[in-house]
Amino acid sequence: MADHCQVDFYVLARPTQSPGELTCRLAMMAWEQGHRVFVRTEGEDEARALDQQMWDAPQGRFLPHGLEENDAPVCIAARAKDIPEDRDLVINLCTEAVPDPERFRRLLEIVPADSDQRTASREKFKTYRDRGLSPETHQMT
Repeated sequence: MADHCQVDFYVLARPTQSPGELTCRLAMMAWEQGHRVFVRTEGEDEARALDQQMWDAPQGRFLPHGLEENDAPVCIAARAKDIPEDRDLVINLCTEAVPDPERFRRLLEIVPADSDQRTASREKFKTYRDRGLSPETHQMT
């Protein structure tokens, strides 16, 4: 159980910016810092696409990952509610908030440029704030 969960929202500025590419970069940085990463996707197709993308990105580097493989340093799963206890950092690509976010050290939310998905991100921001967390926002240019 984490003493405090740091919540960060990464806001993509343009529709051409890829949530998957940013997820790969963030997952690589987190893994290199010793975190056990869990990536929560909206659906199975998105999870499989991200799994494929992680084989190639970041370019020239290897990010150890797997689909629903709990022993991989970076685990990708669709709409998971039961995130394994050994994970301390979650990257959330779902439209719904992560259950019990305070049990993680870090929570990263990717905010797509699409206005409908931004509405869901605003709701997640409010949900985390209502739970006593202090989300921060980062504009990705």
